[in-house]
Amino acid sequence: MRRASSSTDRPVREPVIERREYARRRRRLLEDAGEGCAIIVPAAPVVHRNRDIEYPYRPGSDFFYLTGFPEPDAAALLLPGRGAGEYLLFCREHDPHEERMRGPSAGLEGACGRYGADDAFPIDDVDEILPRLLEDRPHIWYSMGEYPAFDAQVLGWLERLRSRPADPSELVDLHPRVHEMRLYKSRAEVRMIRRAVELTERAHRRAMAACRPGLAEYEVEAEILYELHRTGCRTLAYPCIVAAGANACRPHYTANSGTLREGDLVLVDAGAEYGCYAADVSRTWPVAGRFSAPQRALYELVLEAQRAAIDEVRPGRSWQAPHAEAARVLAEGLAGHGVIGGEGREDLMGRLCAYPTGHWLGLDVHDVSDYRVDGEPRELEAGMVMTIEPGLYIDPAELAVPSPWRGIGIRIEDVVLVTPNGAEVLSSSIPKSVEDLEGIVGSGA
Repeated sequence: MRRASSSTDRPVREPVIERREYARRRRRLLEDAGEGCAIIVPAAPVVHRNRDIEYPYRPGSDFFYLTGFPEPDAAALLLPGRGAGEYLLFCREHDPHEERMRGPSAGLEGACGRYGADDAFPIDDVDEILPRLLEDRPHIWYSMGEYPAFDAQVLGWLERLRSRPADPSELVDLHPRVHEMRLYKSRAEVRMIRRAVELTERAHRRAMAACRPGLAEYEVEAEILYELHRTGCRTLAYPCIVAAGANACRPHYTANSGTLREGDLVLVDAGAEYGCYAADVSRTWPVAGRFSAPQRALYELVLEAQRAAIDEVRPGRSWQAPHAEAARVLAEGLAGHGVIGGEGREDLMGRLCAYPTGHWLGLDVHDVSDYRVDGEPRELEAGMVMTIEPGLYIDPAELAVPSPWRGIGIRIEDVVLVTPNGAEVLSSSIPKSVEDLEGIVGSGA
């Protein structure tokens, strides 16, 4: 008898950014530039870890946003109005020896057939071919300062063209134009971020379940890395933070070398990267599975501040509104608990909450685009993705705070999408209530 298929029997289709979306992005940029411009976008270079050992390659975000091309030693050239094709890609040719060592590459054929270039040229010929294509293009859109070696090439090309009648006369910074585009996420981009968050949820849940006193911080990190690798995610969006006890009072702690002790909290900040799109999630929980009374009071205060901040995320509200609301809730709550007093309150709050309440999120974990427009805080709009991450960091040496509250560090961070009607917390299924945390921590499930 044939068994009826279920949803679990069917292969899961992983989200992807389709070729036509990259083409739409380039088309928008080409239309903004107009004829007479040339847009140069290099790939990120390979970076060496030591001697002849390379770091795992990750494409530069702007280049990848416009091309989807994942290989190093490449550069895109966009030429508005060029009848023979507006999108040119310089990349590696097929090299049988190199491909035997490292695996196949796209080559010139793949650059056109798989990645949508109108024409492709060997990257080894870029110094010969690309400058000729800049002739009669008085405006060059390019961002100096990101890749110094490529900057030197561009300046060399412009020097060679300087003597010609119609030499490029203006170098325009490309970053603001591309970064403004990247601020607003398409449906496909949101799907990529959702997938990164799903993988992140699995990793956080595994770390919570495995947690117990006596573990080293790096052992908790190992649980996170194992779960991500097991599910096919080979890349973290940023170095993992596992900070137990007083280490959690240092917002950017990454040594992960301490020990988890009974009675302490542990702060974990870890996010997967999927298809170059980042998740960024922080959770804080008790090492032994139960909050002490001071820990619970402060934890629930931070959670209240986060919920108040998320309520401020909606179109038309200022970028600063979530931060201001979180700061208000934290200040009132800390005063109510007797953690801070009247004199010197503002300075003390600056030390205890010395961390922004959020940032843009996308291809970069601290994603691009300005937070202020014409000197004023930017208004939130549908399609923006951000984090909301209020925190308290009370150093053990903070003598202005009564001793029961010292040495406690707490951050609760979620990924939030601005929707037409408000906010959607994409990471809402990752446990964060006191009851949920106490139910999973140390469960081994």
